[in-house]
Amino acid sequence: MSTATTPTSGPDSGIPEEKVRTGVPGQRVGDPDTEEVRYAPQWLQLREPADAAARAADLLDPLRIRLANRPVRGGLAIHDLGCGTGSMGRWLAPRLDGAQHWILHDRDPYLLHFAVVGAPKAAADGSHVDVTTQRGDIGRLTADALAGASLVTASALLDVLTAEEIDRLAAACAGAGVPALLTLSVAGRVDLTPADPMDAEIAEAFNAHQRRGELLGPDAITAACEAFARHDATVRVHPSPWRLGPDEAELTAEWLRGWVGAAVEQRPELAERAEAYLESRLAACAAGELRVVVHHSDVLALPHPVGGAA
Repeated sequence: MSTATTPTSGPDSGIPEEKVRTGVPGQRVGDPDTEEVRYAPQWLQLREPADAAARAADLLDPLRIRLANRPVRGGLAIHDLGCGTGSMGRWLAPRLDGAQHWILHDRDPYLLHFAVVGAPKAAADGSHVDVTTQRGDIGRLTADALAGASLVTASALLDVLTAEEIDRLAAACAGAGVPALLTLSVAGRVDLTPADPMDAEIAEAFNAHQRRGELLGPDAITAACEAFARHDATVRVHPSPWRLGPDEAELTAEWLRGWVGAAVEQRPELAERAEAYLESRLAACAAGELRVVVHHSDVLALPHPVGGAA
């Protein structure tokens, strides 16, 4: 998500923002000595199974067709933007055939270390997979930087970008003729069962927090579809919700803390009621009585290949 206090998205993004004071999983943790800003890898590890279960596998067949028609000497070259601890590679690499070289982009060398250590070793057909890393501002990606690329991927990234950054990303992919698979962008909707009268109020405040400044938050999915379409790409969107129940109680509890925390940060007048609400929700979660659906969407953009390839 777009916020330091909100763990449903964004920790994989590597997008810089102001440092925060606390270290709950999903928050950025500022190092007062080095001025580095980093995401808590514990949160990224906690959410990874839910991310893997949520991503839209239905988008893989059209992607495989495009990749099969775009052979690259030496195998696929895949750029993973804002890779975090590398969860996207661990999910996608074993689902694609052929040798793969992943270029992992993130601003945080600490997270890049985790991504390299946990990188996948083999493709779906047993072919070799290797990785390299690249630090830098992914918001300034260009078509030249994607020369020779087979695919651009990202997870939980779009909603922490501005409209200008999304358009730049679409232009870079179109200029290089490279498809993009952009997963787990928050859709701005959350369903909790059993319902509570305060659910909608928290959700509204949270979504406002997502849109602070120029960040798009839950508007990013529409913005990305429009941006890629302007660059003559074929765009497909598929829902990719988290479905959290008793087996995901630890994740649900951390998500709740971040979700409510962001809402209170946006609307401090909610603090007293939100505290009681959070306490009640955490108790229901611990008792195995709470179900949560956090709605996301995955986007597959297929620009026209450069040079007229199929």
